[in-house]
Parts: sequence; structure tokens; C-alpha cells
Amino acid sequence: MAQGHSHEGHSHDHGAGHVHGSTDKRRVLLAACLTGGFMIAEALGGWLTGSLALLADAGHMLTDSLALGLAWYAFHLGERPANSRLTYGFGRVKTLVAYTNGIAIFVVALWICYEAWQRFQAPPPILGGPMLVVAVLGLVVNIAGFLILHGGDRDSLNMRGAILHVLGDLLGSVAAIAAALVILATGWTPIDPILSVLVAVLILTTAWRLMRDAAHVLLEGTPPHLDRDGMARDLVESVPGLREVHHMHVWSMDGSRTMATLHACLNEGIDAHGAVTAIKARLAAEHGIEHATVEPEYGHCADGDGDHDHHHGGSGHDHDHGDHHGHAHGALQGAPADRRHYH
Repeated sequence: MAQGHSHEGHSHDHGAGHVHGSTDKRRVLLAACLTGGFMIAEALGGWLTGSLALLADAGHMLTDSLALGLAWYAFHLGERPANSRLTYGFGRVKTLVAYTNGIAIFVVALWICYEAWQRFQAPPPILGGPMLVVAVLGLVVNIAGFLILHGGDRDSLNMRGAILHVLGDLLGSVAAIAAALVILATGWTPIDPILSVLVAVLILTTAWRLMRDAAHVLLEGTPPHLDRDGMARDLVESVPGLREVHHMHVWSMDGSRTMATLHACLNEGIDAHGAVTAIKARLAAEHGIEHATVEPEYGHCADGDGDHDHHHGGSGHDHDHGDHHGHAHGALQGAPADRRHYH
């Protein structure tokens, strides 16, 4: 069942997605250099002016430059070919980095909230003029970084994480500019920590969405835009001689490359090779799944009537198959074909 696995998945990687990945890699590296370079200037500006908004943005830019560097390395690793131990290659490293970036953003945002509370209770003196100059320069740098990343692949979780970091910096610069203007006009320094918290809350909401989507990929959930049960019904209705589909699993490697495994129960006399070919063609043409592993069956399911999990629609993980694909992804969990149906 695992035959052809490396070949099919590999050919899929070298299409438009491969080109996108190389340009995304350059975009992320350039943004990392911009962010890291200005972070030093902003940290010095925040320390000299006494502005939490600038210090918070500089702290965020520090984590961002590290995160962007990590995102660049994830793209670099993702270009490595699959091997006998990592049969899917390194593509999922990008998803791990995206999840890690989400956690880092959470930590930074919580620190900003804590520091803002401390400063709100005892507002320190703030130099509004120099603060405004540094904040405006930061805004220019962050807009440049955002525009560089914005042209990348928006379906890539790794790129989404990188864009989120720079967007957080951009919002931080806007908040620092607004705080500086208020301080220059009225002298009311509490506006600095107040706007810092507002930016932190905005960052937290977007970070949560990134972590949720990355976790869904890591848990091998069905991509949100696909309906597994609807796909199974579509196959039965579209492929002649296909009686039912069961043990169907659909997951994404990195948020953009989707794979599937399934058992195809065929009527007696139906050519297995022809049916499998038709199923794969339908999945590719109608559902965007260009790599599918299909096990044709006649009569009872090959997994037999042993002590298997019958409670999760084919998603149990209680037993081991020799097939690497089934073992790694829970693709071939056992119940007879007539015990679980998706149509």
C-alpha cells in the first residue's frame, strides 16, 4: 500500500509550490534582516526616552527577528528531499515553526500587559519628541517588511506566522506614534501603556488563530475547506463499480499539500486498477488531492474482524499495521467494510 508513496508526493512538491517556497524563503530572510537591524535602534530609543511602547515594540522585534530567522531555516529544511527515515521529507518543520511562533507571540504579549500594568500604576517620565522620531522610523521599516512578506504564499502556515510577527511590529509602531503625539499634545503619559496593551490584545487574537490552525495540521485533522464524508459520497456517486468508501483519512502536510488514504470496496468483476485510477483522478480534479493511497477490496475489509476500534469513524489508533503509512497516520484502522460507512 505504501508503494509509489515517495514518488507521488515528491513530484507534487516540485510544482508551483516549490517555486513559491524559494521566493518565500528570500522574502523571509530579507524581512529578518530589516527587523533585526532596526530592533537595536528601537531598543536604544525606548531606553533613552523611557517609552514602554518603544521598548515593547523592540522586544517584539527581537522575538520577530529570531522567529523570522527560524522561519527562513524551516524553508531551507523543507527543500531537503525525503529519505528512508523521514519519508515525507522536512515539510512539516514549517508547521512546527509556525506553532512555536504563535507561542512566542503569546509570551511577548503577556509580558507587555504585565509591564503596562506596572507602568500604569507609576507612570515614568517619557520624552515624547525623540519617541515620535523613533516610532516613525520603525513604522517605515515595518511597512517595508510587511510588503515584502505580503506577496508570499498566504496558504503557508510558516509565511502566515512570519507575516503575523511583522504585522504585530507594525501595529506596535502605530501605537507608539499615537502615544507620542498624545504625550506631546497633553503630557498624559498613561496613554503609552494603555496603547501597548491594546496592541498586545490584537496580537493575542491573531496568534491564537495561527496556533489553532498549526495544531490542526499537526494533529492531522481534515483541512477546513474539505469535507471528508462529502468526498466519500462523491467518489461513490462518480466512480462506476465503487460500492462504498471507508477508513478514509484526509490530512495536510504543511497547510497547503493535502493527502488522503482510503479503502475502496468494489463490486465483483470491477477492474481494481481502473477503479483506483478513477478514484485518484477524481480526488485530484475535484478536491485538489494529488497524492492518494487507495486500497481496493472485494467483499470483507482486509483488516478483518479483530479487536478493533469501531467508535471514531475510522480514526482509531489501537492497532499496528506493517504498512508505514497506516501506522504513522492512522489510515488503516480496522473494522469490516459493512460495519462503518461514509455514505
